[in-house]
Amino acid sequence: MPAANEFDLAILGGGIGGYTAAIRASQLGMKVALVEKDKLGGTCLHRGCIPSKALLRSAEVYRLMKQSDEYGIETASITLNFPKMQERKQKIVDQLHRGVQHLLKKGNITVFHGLGTILGPSIFSPLTGSVSVTKELGDPEILVPKHLLLATGSRPREMEGLAFDGEYILSSDHALQLESLPNSMLIVGAGRIGLEWASLLSDLGVDVELVELSDRILPGEDPDISKEMTRILKKRKVKIQTGVTLLPDSLIKKENLIRIRGMVGEQEKEFESEKLLITIGRSANVENIGLENTEIRVEQGVVVVNQMYQTDESHIYAVGDMIGGLQLAHVASREGIIAVEHIAGLQPSPLDPLKVPKVTYSRPEVASIGWSEKEAVAQGFGVKTGIFPFRALGKAAVEGETDGFAKLVVNRETEDLLGIHLIGPAVSNLIAEGTLAQFLDATPWELSQMVHPHPSLAEVFSEAALAVEGKAIHA
Repeated sequence: MPAANEFDLAILGGGIGGYTAAIRASQLGMKVALVEKDKLGGTCLHRGCIPSKALLRSAEVYRLMKQSDEYGIETASITLNFPKMQERKQKIVDQLHRGVQHLLKKGNITVFHGLGTILGPSIFSPLTGSVSVTKELGDPEILVPKHLLLATGSRPREMEGLAFDGEYILSSDHALQLESLPNSMLIVGAGRIGLEWASLLSDLGVDVELVELSDRILPGEDPDISKEMTRILKKRKVKIQTGVTLLPDSLIKKENLIRIRGMVGEQEKEFESEKLLITIGRSANVENIGLENTEIRVEQGVVVVNQMYQTDESHIYAVGDMIGGLQLAHVASREGIIAVEHIAGLQPSPLDPLKVPKVTYSRPEVASIGWSEKEAVAQGFGVKTGIFPFRALGKAAVEGETDGFAKLVVNRETEDLLGIHLIGPAVSNLIAEGTLAQFLDATPWELSQMVHPHPSLAEVFSEAALAVEGKAIHA
């Protein structure tokens, strides 16, 4: 019979939600076990946030070097070495992977490498929630925790009739492992992931076409942001088609090309490219972890939890992509901290989705927090807005990045900020100021009174705040 290992907390999944929770639990004096079947760091580190941003950075440098003569720097020739880009990406991932391993070792967290399965009541414990860890070699190990935290993440969602094959039909995981660039790519799904890949590949010289079921790209962002991004991508020769329903049965693979038809309204249109990249979202990893041995509910493909991330089994918690909502790395991290602090009896504040920033790391970047103008009106608010373009800022001109704008959505009655929406240079960093403003319930007047350095991109906030009342200085 396998020996049982007792812990205060066991965590299933070593991604950013799981390992962050493990570190916080260790800080709070808990004896912690972390179970991971693959590599510590999960999707974000190995197949998502970090590798994709590393490639985006390489694409940015390549584009800048091709435009270097505009900055007074003349070069004889520029050569794209895609395998070397991939090599740099992997070095960054490996470095950060070692960092995660060090942090867990520093926190005296016991890591079990293997497949974790939740057990029902057994000889090991009268409660549901013991975990059997199956390894490649040797007998399973049994973990008996007082509390269990599930953080098993998600995987790229397949389209019905268009199963990933890794050669013609790719997920974002497959795209990250490309050994060479195709001449053309059809990207299905124009949300954050699709836009990042469209931007990256177009900067590297790939002929990109984006197709989206919705009536606009970036359907989760303010419509003004979608309109501006459409304009910019079309200027970059990215083809965009919205309102498309693909017909999977029409797929043909022939002579290193794929052809597929789709309906645009009542008209049929054919699409052709070397490869098809599907970026229609992610599916929660809720299978094969033993949920059937518990009373935990799964609805619409995700685990049901309360605002402290407790499942229907009060000693079992779940966080991250597997519970749906905002499937973002920083959300999973914060959810893990809240869950652990609740276990420790610290009474943490619930996470407010309206105070969580969202970023698309395309060119230009997109960042937002709170309600869009359309959403605010739908919520019954009387709103007013302030919009200020980056092209009116000296720093944007210096940087050579003048596309985009900042848009504030404001409650007309109370002057509270309801939403902040940015498209332009470095807005993944600028949104931090917007996040603090939302967290502190700032008003446009307060933003306008902040002294921003000049020249800086951050001046866009004070100008947009002044623009709410038609008093912007530089526009």
